[in-house]
Amino acid sequence: MGLLATEVFGHNQVGVSLAVVGNVLFHPVGVAGDQLENILSALDLESFPISIGGSNLLGSLICGNSNGIAVADIATQEDIDKLTSFGDVVVMEHGVNAAGNLLVCTSKGALMSPLLPDEGIELLSDVFKVPGISTTIAGQEILGSLAAANSKGAILHPDVTVEEVEKIKKTLGVDVMVGTVGYGSPFVGAGIATTNNGAIVSPETTGPELNRIEDALGLI
Repeated sequence: MGLLATEVFGHNQVGVSLAVVGNVLFHPVGVAGDQLENILSALDLESFPISIGGSNLLGSLICGNSNGIAVADIATQEDIDKLTSFGDVVVMEHGVNAAGNLLVCTSKGALMSPLLPDEGIELLSDVFKVPGISTTIAGQEILGSLAAANSKGAILHPDVTVEEVEKIKKTLGVDVMVGTVGYGSPFVGAGIATTNNGAIVSPETTGPELNRIEDALGLI
């Protein structure tokens, strides 16, 4: 268990580059060696190198849990075939395809952007095998950038409303806190990749922010 502050390919938004799905870390092929070992040690996961449609922005393009995975429609058939080794796969289409931006999913529940149609929410809930709801966070629809969650807790954009908090707590079955990452960024989902055992965060993240993240995600 631990927190690791690092970049991925020189980018500090590690939650955009890394996708935690169940017990697997999907990471860009070029992440290797000591950096990958340190990341896996912090998260306590197995790893799987992949790109989606040639893109390394895996955290924006993939979301799911140990039951199923949602992926953007830029995925090739080869990409989809690889993902099916880890659960049922839903390919998101029709302009609402950035799965990692529009969804937050844990082993207990799933938050889904209002951009998704009702039938999409029902389908994804069935695939993930957890309750799912449509909600905003801080009035915004790009949920994956605004929240980081595991089955112990969640940290949210500081401007989340009381009504949103109550819906999120009930759906994910955890307590939530607000906070920032990377020296004041409210986009905590973009700056954090987390499991129940650890988290990877933007390298500029301050000591007080780290303490808040640890507390919110139950990593202490």
